[in-house]
Amino acid sequence: MRNLGPFLKDAWRLAKPYFRSSEERWSARVLLVSIIALNLMMVGMNVILNFWNRAFFNSLQNKDWHAFFNLLFLYDRTPNSIMPGFCLVAAIYITVAVTSTYLNQWLQIRWRRWLTGRYLNAWLAERAYYRISLTAAAEEGTDNPDQRISDDLNTFAGSTLSLGLDLLSNVVTLFSFLGILWSLSGPLHVFGFNIPGYMVWVALIYAVLGTWATHLVGRPLVWLNFRQQRVEADFRFTLARMRENVEGIALYGGEAEERQGFLHRFFFVVENWYRIMYRTLLLNALTVGYSQIAVVFPIVVAAPRYFAGQIPLGGLTQTANAFGQVQGAMSWFVQAYASLASWRATVERLTYFQHALDAAHLAASDPAIRATPGQADTLRLSNLTLRLPNGESLLAGADLALTPHRSVVITGRSGAGKSTVFRAIAGIWPFGSGRVEWPKGRTMFLPQRPYLPLGTLRKAVTYPQDPTRFDDATIVAALTDAGLAHLIPRLNEEAPWAQILSGGEQQRLALARALLLRPDWLFLDEATASLDPESEAALYRTLRERLPRTTVVSIAHSNAVTALHDRHLELVRDGGIGRLAEPAEIAA
Repeated sequence: MRNLGPFLKDAWRLAKPYFRSSEERWSARVLLVSIIALNLMMVGMNVILNFWNRAFFNSLQNKDWHAFFNLLFLYDRTPNSIMPGFCLVAAIYITVAVTSTYLNQWLQIRWRRWLTGRYLNAWLAERAYYRISLTAAAEEGTDNPDQRISDDLNTFAGSTLSLGLDLLSNVVTLFSFLGILWSLSGPLHVFGFNIPGYMVWVALIYAVLGTWATHLVGRPLVWLNFRQQRVEADFRFTLARMRENVEGIALYGGEAEERQGFLHRFFFVVENWYRIMYRTLLLNALTVGYSQIAVVFPIVVAAPRYFAGQIPLGGLTQTANAFGQVQGAMSWFVQAYASLASWRATVERLTYFQHALDAAHLAASDPAIRATPGQADTLRLSNLTLRLPNGESLLAGADLALTPHRSVVITGRSGAGKSTVFRAIAGIWPFGSGRVEWPKGRTMFLPQRPYLPLGTLRKAVTYPQDPTRFDDATIVAALTDAGLAHLIPRLNEEAPWAQILSGGEQQRLALARALLLRPDWLFLDEATASLDPESEAALYRTLRERLPRTTVVSIAHSNAVTALHDRHLELVRDGGIGRLAEPAEIAA
C-alpha cells in the first residue's frame, strides 16, 4: 500500500470525472451542494440544541415549570434570545436528516450508474477485456474485473459520499463548537500558570492519543480488506465455473476433486477472515473503550467548576455536550477507521484496474501487430511474427496471401499456434509484430467453443446481431440447414443453453449464425470438432451450397475436413521457430 498523498490523488482521479466532465455534472453538483447544505443545517441545529440543553437543565435546577413546558413544546424567551421548543427543533432535524439521506442515496445510484457505464465502455472498448485477461497480473488487483465493476464501484460511490460528507460535517462541527467550548471552559490554574480554554486542550490531547493508537492498531486492516475481496472473488469464480461445466464434472466423476478445490479456495477466505477478526477485535476494544470513556470524561473534567459553584447544572451539561462535539469531531479518524480501511482497499483495487485499462488502450492505439482494412479482396500477412505472453516464439516472419473464393485449411500439431494465427488475423492478439491486411467485406470467426449469451434461443442463434433483424423464416431455415430443426419450437424459450445443448449442438448453432449473417470470409477454428466425420462433411457441403460467395478458412485435424478445402497449409515448428507452408514445401 502506498503513502497517503498518492492514494488521495488516485481517489480524486476516480471521483472527479463525474462532477467535472460528465453529462450529468450539473445535476450531480446540485445534488451534492444540496446534501452538503442539509448536513450543515444539521450541524447548526446541533449548536442550537447545545444552547437549548443549557436552558432546559437550568429550568430543571430552578424548578421552573413554565420554562420547562415552553422549552419542550413552544419557545422560551430569555433576556438575550428566544429559544425554540424541542418539538420544533426535532421536527425540523428529522425532516432535514431524512431528506439528506434520500438525496444521498439518489446521488449514489446516479454516480454508480455513470461509473458502471464508463468502466463497462472502457473494459469492452478495443477488446481491453481480452488483453487484460492475457497480461494482467492477479497480484496487481486486476483479477476478477467483474467484481471491480459490480461491487467495487458500488462501494466506492457509497463510501466516498458517506465518508466525505461525514468528514465535512465533523470539520464544521469542530469549528462551530470550538468557540463555545473555549468560552465555557474558563482558565485552569496549574503551578501558578493560567491555561485558558483548558478543556479544548484536553479534548485535543485525548483525540490525538486516540487517533495515534487507532492507526497503530488498525493499519493492517487496509491490506487485509484488499485481500479479502480477492479471495472471496476467487472462491465465487470457482463455484461459478463448476456451474458452467456440470456435465464434464459429472462424466468424470470429479466431485471429490472439485470439493477439494472449493475447500482449498475457501481456506484462504477463512484464514484471511480470522486475521481481520483478530485485528478488528483489537481495534474495537480500543475504539469502544475510547467512546465509553468519552461519555463521562467531559463531565469529570468540568465537574470541579460545577462543584465550586462557577457554573450551573445547565452550564455543566452544555460544557459536556460541547466537549463531546469537539472531541468527537477531532476523533473522527478513530470512529471511521474501519470504514476508511475498507474504502482505501476499494480505491486501490479500482486504481490498479484503471491502470490496466489505460495500458490496454495505449497498447491498442499502437499495436505491435497492425491489422488494417485492405483495398483488395485478398487477405495478406506480412512479416508476421507471433509470440506467447512469456516471449516464446510461435511463428516467425510469415508472409501469406489468401485469395477469395478459394477455401483454405490450416493443420498442425496441437499447441503449434494455429488458433493464435486466427487471433492475429482477427486483430486481438497483442504479442508479436508484423502486419495483417484484411480483405474487403465482412469477416466472421467461429471458435471451437461457441459463446452462447443468456436469453432466448433466438438471441443465441442471431448473436451478436439484433434478433429483430431476422424474420422467423430465415432463422428456421438456418437452424434446419445446421441440423437443429428439433429446436425450432423452443426458439423463444429462455434457458441456460450453454448447459442444455451438447457440444455438437452448440457448434451447429454457431454455424447457423454463419448461415444467417452470410459473411464474405468465414474462419472456423475447429468449429466442427465435436461432430462425427459424416456430420462435419455434411455441414461443410451445406456451407458451400448456402454461402457460395463466402471464403472459408479452417483449422482442422480431420483428413476428411482437409479434403473439403481447395488449399492446404501446415504450421510446423523447426527448432522452436514456426512457419506456415504447403505440405509439399515442408516435405522438400
